[in-house]
Amino acid sequence: MSEHEAVTHEVDDDDEVDSKVNYKPPPQKSMQEIQEMDKDDESLAKYKKSLLGEGPVVVLKPSVPNVTVTRLTLVCETAPAPITMDLTQDLDKLKKTTFVLKEGCEYRVKISFKVCKEIVSGLKYVQHTYRTGVKVAKATFMVGSYGPRAEEYEFLTPLEEAPKGMLSRGTYHNKSFFTDDDNHNHLTWEWNLSIRKEWDDAS
Repeated sequence: MSEHEAVTHEVDDDDEVDSKVNYKPPPQKSMQEIQEMDKDDESLAKYKKSLLGEGPVVVLKPSVPNVTVTRLTLVCETAPAPITMDLTQDLDKLKKTTFVLKEGCEYRVKISFKVCKEIVSGLKYVQHTYRTGVKVAKATFMVGSYGPRAEEYEFLTPLEEAPKGMLSRGTYHNKSFFTDDDNHNHLTWEWNLSIRKEWDDAS
């Protein structure tokens, strides 16, 4: 369950996460309620085991969030160094930081996150991209459903190619959201990406 198949599609050009799909998620149940349900259904028991594991329910403090997004990494084999942002630190500082990709390079976005208390369904990663204040792209990646565990999960988007050509070079501002089917916004953060002719190009 370290990587789910990613689905990406363009959605309406607004500045918030859309909730226009005519879908109503089922009422949320606690971990204990889920484990007690349909004990005699073998296929359901296997599915619950895949989500919940075999360990006992660990009761955490109410203040602990169910989902914590820890890192976003731009995975690129040709990059001279890891391109990682720590999402547990000061997000205002991150907003002022610029990450670099060489034009035309292939890369993936990797999201690292934890699920602490309850099963979360329909996680998705949404990214708005702006250039000189104008929105130029918006993509939604369906991440999937996950159960609580001590280890982090990782999700990889499909392979992408960075823009290339003189007109594509420059700085892009991104606004990212990590949400779910229940319209919980687990994290919103902003970051800058500079597309350059070479990795060490200062222009």
